[in-house]
Amino acid sequence: MSELVRVAERESALTPLGTEMVAALGVEAVVAYGELTLIAQREKIVEVMTALRDQFGFQQCMDVCGADYPDRAERFEVVYHLLSLTRAARVRVKVSTDDVKPVPSVSSVYPSAGWFEREAFDMYGMIFSDHPDMRRILTDYGFQGHPLRKDFPMTGYVEVRYDEEQKRIVYEPVKLTQEFRNFDFLSPWEGADYPTVLPGDEKAGAQ
Repeated sequence: MSELVRVAERESALTPLGTEMVAALGVEAVVAYGELTLIAQREKIVEVMTALRDQFGFQQCMDVCGADYPDRAERFEVVYHLLSLTRAARVRVKVSTDDVKPVPSVSSVYPSAGWFEREAFDMYGMIFSDHPDMRRILTDYGFQGHPLRKDFPMTGYVEVRYDEEQKRIVYEPVKLTQEFRNFDFLSPWEGADYPTVLPGDEKAGAQ
């Protein structure tokens, strides 16, 4: 059996469940990569998650993560991954938000989501209302910005090092050891028309 056939069978097997969820929860449902994806309204996420746990038997919240689409009006997607042991099935739930509108915390429904939501806040800046402990969880104290945003600089803003003289950790603005260089992409070995002769130009003329 080919992989395409197996994917088609998995997708067709999830279709009745998706139809049932759309009717009961008032959400949109699509199948992506062989897995059911529900698209819910941000304000109703706690209600949807409660129904998925109690009515549809998705007992475990395996992960809460984020995705950043800077060109969208609501640039962030909060993505929940749920597992049902009784159904032997998984479901993905998505809601959209930005860095201002809070997403209701689902930690009261799935306690494991508490740390995942803190990670999403730390990495993306997503805000979760009614969270019992909305603090950073992975970055250091005083860290600036949110590292997984698409507009976060790869160098960061602050570097941390141990100062031997002060015998302590110090925080300093990022300093690049090599300055940025501008390239005109004109190689002297290809006979570039420079006003003066650069080292190597004589080799280009001799070829």
